[in-house]
Amino acid sequence: MIRVLLVDDHPVVRAGYLRLLEQAGDIAVVGEAGDARTAFECFVEHRPDVTVADLSLPGTSGVVLIRQIVAHDPAARVLAFSMHETPPLVRRVFDAGARGFIGKGAAPDQLVDGVRAVHRGERYLGAHLSPWLADCEARLEAMRIASLSPREFEIFRLLAQGRSPVECAERLMLSPKTISNHQTLIKEKLGVATTAALVHLALRHAVISV
Repeated sequence: MIRVLLVDDHPVVRAGYLRLLEQAGDIAVVGEAGDARTAFECFVEHRPDVTVADLSLPGTSGVVLIRQIVAHDPAARVLAFSMHETPPLVRRVFDAGARGFIGKGAAPDQLVDGVRAVHRGERYLGAHLSPWLADCEARLEAMRIASLSPREFEIFRLLAQGRSPVECAERLMLSPKTISNHQTLIKEKLGVATTAALVHLALRHAVISV
């Protein structure tokens, strides 16, 4: 039996989701909460297999709740849901440590599928969101790349090719410190935190080839 903690600030909504989940036969709701503070206390008390949490909560947001839960238990499995389905929000949710995201416009059976998938340790994204979000995310990435100056783009390309800051400096006749400063700014503009993520971004947009 999959033990679920259900978090939503509307009791009527929680009641509907509770019936939907428990009708699945292999899911039991072991706790409910209407705000982030109570939700975290319930998580600590019940140790659910999956936490299903709305992102719009009074006081502390659902994204902050996800971070708190994952900080307390890195193995925690959280499935987030929201009426807002924008790529930046979904990205924030996964960056916070959630294992899945479903829009409130999804078919009811996707909530059950999402709970099961997250419980298995899989990453889950509502089926109706996947193509749209992938397209939006690609456009957002392209806009970020286009925001780079010609010099920043060249450094981005060289770094993505595996060149070190020193090699970039020699090739562009700049100081290593200047390259390092550019590298930090480039990562901020592109929304990536690591060199590996920078390389993957460059490959996705054909800035470099394999």
